[in-house]
Amino acid sequence: MEKLREHFSRIRVPKGGDKVYKDECMFSFDTPESETGLYVCLNSFFGWSKEYVAKYSERSGNCVFLHIKRIKRELALCKILCGRRQLDGSGGNNHAVEYYQKTKYPLAVKLGTITQDGNADVYSYDEDDMVLDPNLVKHLAHFGINVKVMEKTEKTMLELEIDYNQRAWEWSRLTESGTKLLPKFGPGYTGMKNLGNSCYVNSVMQVLFTVPNFVERYFANGTSILEGYQGNNPADDFNIQMFKLSHGLLSGRYSVAPPNINLEEAVDTDDLQPGISPVMFRTLVGRGHAEFSTKKQQDAMEFLEHILKMTSCNSAGVTDPGNCFKFEVEDKFVCSASNKVRYVTRPDQYLPLPVPVDEAVNKEEVAAYQARKAEAQASQVVMQPEEQVRAKIPFDVCLSKLAAPEEILAFSSAAEKEVPMQKITRLRTFPDYLVIQLVKFGIGQDWVPMKYDVSIDMPEVLDLSVLRGFGLQEGEEELPETTAPPPKEPEIDAGIVQQLAEMGFPWEACRKAVHLTGNNGTEAAMNWVMEHMGDPDFADPLVIKSDTKSNDTFTANEEGLGMLMSMGFTREQATLALKETSNNLERAADWIFSHQHELDSLLAAQSGAAAPPPQKPNYTDGEPKYELTAFISHMGTSIFVGHYVCHIKKDGEWTIFNDNKVSKSADPPLDLGYIYLYKRVNN
Repeated sequence: MEKLREHFSRIRVPKGGDKVYKDECMFSFDTPESETGLYVCLNSFFGWSKEYVAKYSERSGNCVFLHIKRIKRELALCKILCGRRQLDGSGGNNHAVEYYQKTKYPLAVKLGTITQDGNADVYSYDEDDMVLDPNLVKHLAHFGINVKVMEKTEKTMLELEIDYNQRAWEWSRLTESGTKLLPKFGPGYTGMKNLGNSCYVNSVMQVLFTVPNFVERYFANGTSILEGYQGNNPADDFNIQMFKLSHGLLSGRYSVAPPNINLEEAVDTDDLQPGISPVMFRTLVGRGHAEFSTKKQQDAMEFLEHILKMTSCNSAGVTDPGNCFKFEVEDKFVCSASNKVRYVTRPDQYLPLPVPVDEAVNKEEVAAYQARKAEAQASQVVMQPEEQVRAKIPFDVCLSKLAAPEEILAFSSAAEKEVPMQKITRLRTFPDYLVIQLVKFGIGQDWVPMKYDVSIDMPEVLDLSVLRGFGLQEGEEELPETTAPPPKEPEIDAGIVQQLAEMGFPWEACRKAVHLTGNNGTEAAMNWVMEHMGDPDFADPLVIKSDTKSNDTFTANEEGLGMLMSMGFTREQATLALKETSNNLERAADWIFSHQHELDSLLAAQSGAAAPPPQKPNYTDGEPKYELTAFISHMGTSIFVGHYVCHIKKDGEWTIFNDNKVSKSADPPLDLGYIYLYKRVNN
């Protein structure tokens, strides 16, 4: 007790605003349910596993900890229960079925389908079918449910069956739910829990941590990251959380096969591996971001870009592991008036591949299927999943579309006016790892976001020699280097504004959309609206900035500064970002990431000093020949809904990662992916 008294002065009681990390270790994924439990410091309230608690105590001087150890217990539900688990992983957890098996009470009412006229879905588990209850109103009244005040909030079983069968084939193919799969355990085969629409995070990070550059930086050299950490809170440090995630996924510590399991026998993999729970990681990388800070479904490609930007910003003094994805794009512009050319290069880290739906090889079959589908929906007839016909587009057609010249209208310094030009895109360098995104998402004729339901025969071995760019060629003459006249301020087409406003969007937002898209028509303005409708200033009045520099003093928001500086930026860089976005933190985060290679030049220009040349990315280059190593698939009708899984090729065989479920793939759906990762083949 005397020993404890020596440390009483360092014991604190949590106050409002104090965060107590009692659910998982700061450096690992040990929890109170782990074998050795969790130790919570009674001064900092940080949680530590047994592996790290002694080192932390020695370094911090804090010696009093609360040891938390929990035993897993299952809660039994009794009256209001969830439904069946579907083959695709959706639905409930089978609690209603289990309750019936235990009590033999056969009837269940789906609460969300109860209407004021006394109708509802009533299901008999005894008969395994829908039944009619002529005394439903009376029976519900016994439980205190007054149908007169009820409102239908969910789809009926018939409505769900129609919807489900229309997408069941896609879910079954992508998750391989139609077959029993062999579970995988050990290093590199650890699943990740779904924290609520976090499947896009899980899929992207599983793929990233198969790339040697990321494995070396965060896993192999993890000790140096821990030893070099000097921060106040590990939960706010990107490199620490990347180390923690890499260790959780690659060490095998959290992917141990249960006893008495035959790994050569196909079994139900749902509950074999709980997976790690990346709560700290998701909170950190989403902080300050308009989309990733929410619990909504997001675009996996946008998240991959976001992680690569954060990795770059937190790689000061060390090699950025994301360099293996970067390449230089060459855009060649051919003037129709003079036949002279201009070459412009730019950095990129993924290759968007167009999906020309109108060039499907089975258009007649697709049209016939769509007609049958419309007829079935009108008559509420359920179509079977195997009846679905998906548009088939050859990969070579997509590649040819990318390589083909694009007709544009641009200013010619030779003709001194806008003229038609050809824009030809090539790759000046080819990275060690090439990310290809199939541009499957767009806006439908009803202006609703949609996904193109297509099948593309993506090759496992890829040669992109046709895309190699070589710069200025013999016989080509460059356009003169003269400054184009400043673009005229576009007039705001009142007709387009009116069309958008009639769709229900705010008037000022519509004016902004038309102005910022250069008065280029309804489609361009609508695309802008769909991309920015979540912005905090979406409906604010349009402000047209003047070129005149303001001498007004600017005071950066301290909270915003702290947030941006925690991402690895300097105070000066963070201040510039907030100034450029009027102290809007969400916009400042986007701005600073998109301008990270020219921040020094922009700061120098602001101070009047000579601007250093923008920092050029470090490119890898080599033969444009690749083999497929991983792909991420999306199921659902748009990027705002659905589910992501990924397939990764390890030791010559494909493995499917579906959140916490990790299994040997029986039939990888190579033609239905969204993001593909290729690695260079060295001859």
